[in-house]
Amino acid sequence: MIRQIAEIIKKGRSFLVTSHVRLDGDAVGSELALYEALRGLGKEAVVYNQDGTPQMYAFLPDAGAIVNRLGPLDGFDAVFVLDCSEIDRVGDEAPRIAGVRRIVNIDHHISNDRYGHLTLTDPNASSTGEMVFRLLDGMGLEITKDMAINLYTAILTDTGAFRYSNTGPGTFAAAGRLLEKGADPAWIAQKVYETFPAVKIRLLGRALSTLEFDWQGRIAILTVSRKMLDEAGAQWEHTEGFVEFPRSIEGVQVAAFLSEIGEGLYKVSLRSKGRFNVEEVARKFGGGGHVNAAACRISGDADTVKKKLFEAIKNGGR
Repeated sequence: MIRQIAEIIKKGRSFLVTSHVRLDGDAVGSELALYEALRGLGKEAVVYNQDGTPQMYAFLPDAGAIVNRLGPLDGFDAVFVLDCSEIDRVGDEAPRIAGVRRIVNIDHHISNDRYGHLTLTDPNASSTGEMVFRLLDGMGLEITKDMAINLYTAILTDTGAFRYSNTGPGTFAAAGRLLEKGADPAWIAQKVYETFPAVKIRLLGRALSTLEFDWQGRIAILTVSRKMLDEAGAQWEHTEGFVEFPRSIEGVQVAAFLSEIGEGLYKVSLRSKGRFNVEEVARKFGGGGHVNAAACRISGDADTVKKKLFEAIKNGGR
């Protein structure tokens, strides 16, 4: 598959690179590294995302090159869709992007539906960043310092700083190579985990006050409403990482974070410990992800959403 992707890049002149709405570090870091690789090969490349880049990732090299409006697509030879289990996750422009002559789908979610003309997926990979590293390395490309910073950030954030079960020998091998190419782990960790705006901490305080338990303490859940965001002067990006707090509680097997993203609509982020498969739970509601990390959307008011979610978790997603 790497050879086929390399051939598309070799023959093409102009490429679109995109990822999912509500961006995370894996999405942004992977996109920017691929963008830099394409540019290094003398190709034209555009990185488009529906949502703006979260401030916490503004430090990434070439983050300023990302655009949030998409012009005509007929000039692109191919589009790289990264970290999306289904193409609809790119947002409102998904129907137009799906019409590009070649779609290269690079992802690591077990729920990927293998859309596109070429699909490079590995549910055992720690991150899409690790997969982009494999692609570029397999093509024999030189990994620059900027590419290394972007890819290391992608891997770091999607493994929870190398704490999640998706962290394997290949993850550390890739990270080690990226350090050799100039990624500074202490500096990147400080930017990602130790440079929070005060508004995020104020919002976290409000979120922690909503902490609820169920299933004899095996389920813990936090909720953030639009009203809470407005009162704190916060944006949705400031909620990144909130799900880790209920997950860290002793005895909790499944953690959930509910964020209100529309009238009667909640995004649900799920995390689990051990063998509990939250991907099955998310899939019940049309979502997906990984065994220990998944997400979905559930309609209803907060109490209704929680009830549906608790029942699904207790039934193992069935």
